[in-house]
Amino acid sequence: MIKKSDKIYIAGHRGMVGSACWRALEAEGYTNLIGKTSKELDLRDQKAVEDFIRAEKPVAIIDAAAKVGGILANDTYPYEFLMDNMLIQNNLIRSAHENNVPKFIFLGSSCIYPKFAPQPLKEEYLLTDSLEPTNEWYAIAKISGVKLIEALRKEYGRDYVSLMPTNLYGPNDNFDLKSSHVLPAMIRKFHEAKLKGNAPVELWGTGSPMREFLHVDDLGQAVLFALENELDEHLYNVGTGVDLTIKELAELVQSTVGHQGAIVWDSKKPDGTPRKLMEISKLLKEGWQARIDLEMGISKVYTWFLDNSLDLRNIEI
Repeated sequence: MIKKSDKIYIAGHRGMVGSACWRALEAEGYTNLIGKTSKELDLRDQKAVEDFIRAEKPVAIIDAAAKVGGILANDTYPYEFLMDNMLIQNNLIRSAHENNVPKFIFLGSSCIYPKFAPQPLKEEYLLTDSLEPTNEWYAIAKISGVKLIEALRKEYGRDYVSLMPTNLYGPNDNFDLKSSHVLPAMIRKFHEAKLKGNAPVELWGTGSPMREFLHVDDLGQAVLFALENELDEHLYNVGTGVDLTIKELAELVQSTVGHQGAIVWDSKKPDGTPRKLMEISKLLKEGWQARIDLEMGISKVYTWFLDNSLDLRNIEI
């Protein structure tokens, strides 16, 4: 049983996911959290990771560290996305096992599932068909992490688990229009258009694809839940179980921001996968569920964006 005073290492603690895990544990009264920046500890360096884990002896490791990016980055740097992510997770998982760390939580992404898998996405669909080519490098790395966790449970009885979240958003998100995901990109686009006299906002595609969104603080609560409970399975989807069209998302963001101009859909641009929804019944049966609805979540993120807009001014507009 994890105690509030136990040492817990959060890898990637400054990122959107890692910082949410830190907030969730801190709010619950955990007092011995540790984190290292990439300059302090290069997770790609096996010896450095091994020395760190052996010296610190954490009771649990939460792996929220990864090299991430959008379609362009994945396509441009396939070697780095595959190799860096495998090195990061393999070093952490190996060191956890070799140093008898009792608990390990591996965080991945819904992109591990096949491109044309049935909807909603079930955990058992893993490795049943080909991946989405634009991010397969990242996906393959994450799949190898999932299988390592499964192997350690099977062979050594480790209490290690993989959590696969749906599309995430929240504080510390990436609002760079060249590399951000759809929701933060919309927040920034509508905000800037509002400042320009409610200028029209152009968005890609037709607006018809359906997507699911999870506030990162809900993922933080799922990590806390996995930390404090012994789960039966090695792999769990984490989501809301509810999706909406990109058009509905755009209208919700527009309303939250207060933009009163037109939305122009560029139907010559690709829509992507028609639908991507997570099947979350396994984690629901364990006793966890998301609590932040999308309208409330977007409002919270827009407030965060406004409060931190000066910190974002170095990003090209």
